[in-house]
Amino acid sequence: MSIFPTKILLATDGSREASLAARTAVDLAHKTSSELHVAFVLRTQDAPDYEALGFEIEKPYEEVEQMGQRLLDEQVRRVEELRGTVAEAHFTKGRPDQEIVAVGEDVGAGLIVLGSRGLGGVKRALMGSVSDSVIRHAHCPVMVVRPLLDEACPNLQRPRAGRQEPPALKATLGHASAATTGNSLHAPGRAS
Repeated sequence: MSIFPTKILLATDGSREASLAARTAVDLAHKTSSELHVAFVLRTQDAPDYEALGFEIEKPYEEVEQMGQRLLDEQVRRVEELRGTVAEAHFTKGRPDQEIVAVGEDVGAGLIVLGSRGLGGVKRALMGSVSDSVIRHAHCPVMVVRPLLDEACPNLQRPRAGRQEPPALKATLGHASAATTGNSLHAPGRAS
């Protein structure tokens, strides 16, 4: 029995953070000889979020569904461009957190990988966080990939020369490989 997962589920929404998660999932799948599954969930609530992804919400539902399938197909192509092999692509509709957990259970995933959008305190409190919910409800470990602090907060001032960076900041900046919390593994994204 191996401690490494035999199946990895990459949950994607087409965002920049999801691209970082894709790189991480492909790398992990290669290094652990795991099967890689890709999932996209067409959100059935909070439709205004789709405008940011280029969806016109006035279009008939079937057309929006086709656009969602095209987005999933594009994500599979991106994984293949990273030299990853997708065992199966999964397109579902519903609440992303619930559907990601359900797909993970259906495929028997040993690890779920997704990006963090970093909504911020107020928006997260109002909308909830997909990654937080997946971490709480998943049957397996969850890896949330975040961009490096430099990418997420380009105006943040680093400590002056001679001062030690706090351990949490070191982990965020990529000086540490990862920080583990409960059932989740939070790894900073890597620039390629």
